[in-house]
Amino acid sequence: MVDQERKRAKIGTVLVFGLVAIAGCSTAVTSGTVSGDGASAAESPTVITVDDTSTSEAATTTMEVPTTTVAPTTTLPPTTTVASTTLPPTTTVPVNVIAVGLVDPPLQAVGTNGGGETARVQQRLFDLGFWLSAADGDYGLTTKQAVMAFEKYMGFEADGKVDQRTADALTTMTLRPIARANSGTLVEVDKAKQLLYFVIDGRTDWILNTSTGNGEADTEEDKNTPGEMITGVSDTPSGLHKVNRERPEGWWEGDLGEIYRPKYFVGGVAVHGSNSIPNYPASHGCVRVSVPAMDWIWDSGIMPMRVPVWVHDGA
Repeated sequence: MVDQERKRAKIGTVLVFGLVAIAGCSTAVTSGTVSGDGASAAESPTVITVDDTSTSEAATTTMEVPTTTVAPTTTLPPTTTVASTTLPPTTTVPVNVIAVGLVDPPLQAVGTNGGGETARVQQRLFDLGFWLSAADGDYGLTTKQAVMAFEKYMGFEADGKVDQRTADALTTMTLRPIARANSGTLVEVDKAKQLLYFVIDGRTDWILNTSTGNGEADTEEDKNTPGEMITGVSDTPSGLHKVNRERPEGWWEGDLGEIYRPKYFVGGVAVHGSNSIPNYPASHGCVRVSVPAMDWIWDSGIMPMRVPVWVHDGA
């Protein structure tokens, strides 16, 4: 069985800028155009030391946060994917990259079927850092989400099915996948890959499938103010932010629909549970994960108040 409470995240840098004032909603759509790619949300974020005396609305603080000035950094080029079966003799592996053994016997293409071989696939995903609820042989929601996340990382078609190519890649991968950040403790959102990473002390511990803002102009009715319309761009703002408020229990009515146990990091934009996490950007600006994944995030304490959230375009 997968240990769902692996460790509590230690908080590194507390960083914030470009907060968008959107009251109690789960979207980057506002009464004006909201873009995370402008001057207020640069890809190379400026480090800001946050005044620890500040407070956040409806926040449930889980731990004290020491301050630091270490920003997310990378040792590999942004476009590098470490997923080879062997390393050249002269290659120096960064300290944040963890070696894993080959699978013997090789994994089989199980599609979406359950059983003993599926339990082996689940355990391999877990060993590589792709979160799922259990290695129990049941090909359920979190297994499909973990397979999608692996396929996205590899650049495969993310259909959530273990075909032979996916099985072979899982079998022969000898290095755990990594985020771009290799220092500090933070949450990293890669909009290009549509993946969410949890980086702990520079090491990529967990990877989740996610769906971020679709980048489209949109006009919809405000669910909290019937008759009023919200117009803007459905974008997840790039940049370095922090978790500044959260709602611990159940579903909440955002301005554009229900969201589950949200953790807000810029204005009304949050990481939250959803019943729809496709393999493409589909949200109004929030970072969607599955409902079981959101429960795990809360139960494990891996995303507490004031933890940095780094959103980037993968370039």
